[in-house]
Amino acid sequence: MKTVVAAGALLAGMVPLASGAVGATQKKKHTTAVAQKHTAKGTSKSGSAEGKAKSRGNATSHTKERSKKASGVATHTRRARTRSRRPTAQTIHLTSAFHATEQLRPMAQQLAATRSAAAYAGIESYARQHPGEAASAAYLAIGHAYMLDHKYADAAASFHRAAASGTALDDYADYLGAQALLQAGRGTEAYALLDHFADRHPDSIFNANAPVLLANAYIQQNNPQAAIKLLESLSGTQIAADNDFRYALGRAYQTAGDNAHAAPIFRSLYVTQPLSLEASQARTQLDAMHAPLTAAERKSHADQLFNAKRYAEAGAEYHAIARDGAGLSTADRDTLQIYAAVCDLKLKRISERQVKRLPETTGDSAALKQYMLAELARNSDDESGHDAILARMVQQFPHSRWLEEALYSSGNMYLLKQDAQRAIANYAQLVKLFPASVYAPTAHWRTAWLNYRLRNYAEAARLMDEQVTQYPASLEAPTALYWRGRIYEDEEHNYGQAANYYRALTSNYANYYYADLARERLRVIGSHAAADAPAAALKSVPPRQVPTLTGELPENEPHLIKARLLANAALNEYIGPEIQASPTSSEWGALAQAEIYASYGEYTRSLQSMKHSALSFFALPVSQVPMVYWKLLFPQPYWVGIVSNAKKNGLDPYLVASLIRQETEFNAVAVSRANAYGLMQLLPSVGRSLARKEKIRGFRTSSLLDPSINLELGTVNLKAVLDRFGGQLEYALAAYNAGDTPVHRWMAAGNYKDIHEFVESIPYSETREYVQAILRNREMYRVLYPER
Repeated sequence: MKTVVAAGALLAGMVPLASGAVGATQKKKHTTAVAQKHTAKGTSKSGSAEGKAKSRGNATSHTKERSKKASGVATHTRRARTRSRRPTAQTIHLTSAFHATEQLRPMAQQLAATRSAAAYAGIESYARQHPGEAASAAYLAIGHAYMLDHKYADAAASFHRAAASGTALDDYADYLGAQALLQAGRGTEAYALLDHFADRHPDSIFNANAPVLLANAYIQQNNPQAAIKLLESLSGTQIAADNDFRYALGRAYQTAGDNAHAAPIFRSLYVTQPLSLEASQARTQLDAMHAPLTAAERKSHADQLFNAKRYAEAGAEYHAIARDGAGLSTADRDTLQIYAAVCDLKLKRISERQVKRLPETTGDSAALKQYMLAELARNSDDESGHDAILARMVQQFPHSRWLEEALYSSGNMYLLKQDAQRAIANYAQLVKLFPASVYAPTAHWRTAWLNYRLRNYAEAARLMDEQVTQYPASLEAPTALYWRGRIYEDEEHNYGQAANYYRALTSNYANYYYADLARERLRVIGSHAAADAPAAALKSVPPRQVPTLTGELPENEPHLIKARLLANAALNEYIGPEIQASPTSSEWGALAQAEIYASYGEYTRSLQSMKHSALSFFALPVSQVPMVYWKLLFPQPYWVGIVSNAKKNGLDPYLVASLIRQETEFNAVAVSRANAYGLMQLLPSVGRSLARKEKIRGFRTSSLLDPSINLELGTVNLKAVLDRFGGQLEYALAAYNAGDTPVHRWMAAGNYKDIHEFVESIPYSETREYVQAILRNREMYRVLYPER
């Protein structure tokens, strides 16, 4: 085995965490991913729902999923209307097929969700009664369901019947049929479906994948030379960079006995695409070829696993490298041991004694050992020990990524302990030593805010203006605008300048949480606000980019019509890729995808489609965005139940809807990692207790996945939380997310000028943003759906 002899050369630089230089796997085209993976219908849960009942000890960690910045707004122009093509023979045919299959949609969606015998039988009957395109879509739905059930022979037969019945989705019938045949071990039969696929289906989303699938069929049928010829003919094209293409080429060479060409391909996949499925497959093939990876290659792979927070896998690989590398130097072995130990630290399965017994090293691994000791001192509440370690790190490793991590962690620790002075010291040190750190904007803001809480208004004001000028695109910039305005108003009595800051906030972040508060302050100061020239810091506020949104879709765009047809056949994972295949989809794709999902009740996916668009909706006034966008962003599923249960408990229905939107994005069957269930994320113990009080018979944990029961018990629970906190909504929402105990601790800190200062002082980032988001979204619901 080739090893690195020079001490430390193998281990030069674990990829930094805070610097953001993460070796993320290169993303495969979405169409490739969905074409090769068949998963049951499901939706992801919001981060706040996931974290509701879990430990909050490190909840001040850097939060990444916040409202998007006002800058960089994508433009959806009026060209969406003008680019709408005139009907062609293709679009007329697709539209006819769509209308012919509208009655199929609920049946197909039910089959995809349940795959019950009754659902299969129902669509079989439908297919027999509706010839042509309707039958074709029905057989596609059946074939897709069989694929999900791993019944590949049955799936192949259904896709064949789909191809024989209609042509609107013939590329899907051919490609998915070939996949099914390959899975069934009948690759020879797939040749005709894949050969010259792009010639037969020039606009298909599968054109990049069909050659790879055909090559895999050749390999399966022991004809690797045909696979090599096919794939090599595509070298230099865009698809040749895809992981599945590279892996297929490696397998073709391997099957042909040409390990000299196969091994480098597998090595490259393993090292450069460590998080991909193909990486693990490549490792298996290298082992089978007796072509072991070098220690350096394996370490690069492990480093990237570590940065992806796959600590168990990374730690196992570090241990394995040390164990298997007979030629490694002692220094390399020692360093690997330390890297494996930090994985154990992240998994909470290492003690201070074990870390102290680790070898003494130099450079990066020595700094890492000190970082681990600092973290363990923090965990054991050893403040003096923690501070001493941090001081040594500043002296010995002033540029280490691990010092960067340690300073941010230490600042968070003292923030939680409500020790403002020491938190300020660590955050300020981080900004000074690592001004380009991804933590720097947050650390800088917390330094400003803690000075405000200490009533060091002059320093707070300076830092808030600095936040706006030095970090104008930061997520904390609008917060800094508001509180700098408050200092002008409350402490300096400069109402004109306060108004300038409030106006900058409302103009550029129109529907942010703090924009609502700024409008309130403008109403309060009213005539006191003299016309003052804006302060210099306001020149750094990035101007809001206003897109032209029409809310219209190009109705004669074939990919759009096809996407709607796919929804009728419940081929849901292909809706997005089909829309994205249109050259103009950047203008209307998010809206189209959201509308399609909403049309069959998938409000969670619809909402996620809007959230994942490039549009910074909350930076825009309501009037500048067509109502169709807003109503997809703020849907009203279960509205009757929300209203009736809210009123029964004396709650605001808009508040309940906003809480559900934040908790689960209206996913009625959401179950979090913390074991919270349903729309309002109730723990089973809470559900059982409330069910007894409400006299609900036959209650089981699964009952919480019933929207009507979850709403009934969830609103009772929310009212109880509100009552425990004297009706103060901000306290109650914080407790709903973090639990009563920490909220009482934060309340006890006192000295808040108003409730908004309490909210900004919540040390758990998730909880603070949760409270602010629900309050903001409640106002959005009120504006969009005024009571009549």
